[in-house]
Amino acid sequence: MSHTSPEIAIIMGSDSDLPTMKSAIIICEEFAVAYEVEIVSAHRTPLKMVEYAQNAHTRGIKVIIAGAGGAAHLPGMVASLTPLPVIGVPVSTKQLQGVDSLYSIVQMPRGIPVATVAIGNAENAGLLAVRILASQQPELLQKVKEYSQKLENMVNEKQAKLDELGYEKYLGN
Repeated sequence: MSHTSPEIAIIMGSDSDLPTMKSAIIICEEFAVAYEVEIVSAHRTPLKMVEYAQNAHTRGIKVIIAGAGGAAHLPGMVASLTPLPVIGVPVSTKQLQGVDSLYSIVQMPRGIPVATVAIGNAENAGLLAVRILASQQPELLQKVKEYSQKLENMVNEKQAKLDELGYEKYLGN
């Protein structure tokens, strides 16, 4: 957890979701954005979830990333209780490999938006949260642009290596 007032909340239904949600934490740290991490179960701690969602904006939170597996009600329930943007992360499950989680999060009724990333892709959830903040913070926007440039440079370096080696040698490396 960062030490300044958090702008991004990273919540999950269970500690078993933490290995997936760790990627969002790493992104917040990479961009030096203050965050908090909480276990908030829609089913096991519903009153905590309601209080958390209703009051997050009063504590300075600007974006909530909510990860959940299985029935995956947490992102949608939180979105129904908060004025903040919510990004849902479907967590993979043993039984259905996260497809159940994806459907639970992405199929929200009109009026209750939840941005949803790919199954297990908390990294993109972190990046989306950072971009939302960056729309109002010029210094953070510059960091996002630099991050994108690094991605472009990485792809260009790979292409140069492919051109140099040819596909067979490239695949052998």
